[in-house]
Amino acid sequence: MRKPLIAALFALVITGAGVAPAVAAPAPAPAAASTSAAASTSASAVKADTKAAAPTLQAVSLAGTVALSNCSGSVIRFPNSADSDPALVLSNGHCLETGFPEPGEVIVDQASSRTFGLLNSAGTRVATLRASKVAYSTMTDTDVTIYQLTSTYTTIKNSYGISALTVQDTHPTVGTAITVASGYWKRLYNCSIDGFAYRLKEGDWTWKDSIRYTSACNTIGGTSGSPVIDQSTGKVVAVNNTGNEDGETCTVNNPCEVDASGNVTIHPGINYAEETYQIPACFTTGNKLSLSASGCTLPKP
Repeated sequence: MRKPLIAALFALVITGAGVAPAVAAPAPAPAAASTSAAASTSASAVKADTKAAAPTLQAVSLAGTVALSNCSGSVIRFPNSADSDPALVLSNGHCLETGFPEPGEVIVDQASSRTFGLLNSAGTRVATLRASKVAYSTMTDTDVTIYQLTSTYTTIKNSYGISALTVQDTHPTVGTAITVASGYWKRLYNCSIDGFAYRLKEGDWTWKDSIRYTSACNTIGGTSGSPVIDQSTGKVVAVNNTGNEDGETCTVNNPCEVDASGNVTIHPGINYAEETYQIPACFTTGNKLSLSASGCTLPKP
């Protein structure tokens, strides 16, 4: 799990990095030729008769991300959310203020008054948002906490000029150019989706169909809960949550991949996220959680 504070600060010291600047730099082009916007566009021009044009990539900013006391997060909405609905904040299950949910534990409608620092595109804190409750939290199958706020989307937009990030409701694809946007560090990490882990096991927890990043997304402690944003759509496709730090196998901070046949592999130094496409089906009119809704596959209490 990507925790902050001592571990994160130590990581910064040994890598020679300073605290990330408040103003996010323009997103660099992904290093891999297969995901480079320029290379893809050139290939499309040369072979326009046989290949579809590459998606247009856009620079992702920190607008709509939030800083928690110990993690990152983002203000999110779903395709069917209304502007008048209470806004939601997405982070990790292991970022929950009451501690890690146990394996098999699902928390719903738990009172919370947690606060979040709302950031604009430059990474400047423009407001403090407050939760009214934990709508949903678990570390089973996925690693997610969703807070309901006391503010609506309209209030946030009108007061601070910030729009919520929309959660994509379809499965992401390999090779997609993505940005991990950390509100805690006010920092952007750009890379691509390298693949999917059938099962990702870390300590006592197991997650399903996790996203594996290419190596450029070298996230650190404090980036937990960051939205993973598709650069071609600007939509959230996952929530950042962990990485193999020490080359160990299946231990805390050293997740391992387990395939459908039970074979175990590790990718030292590689980081992961949990998909979010399945979440919108579990929220109905008024952003109300309904785990019995048609198509909802999130774990139930």
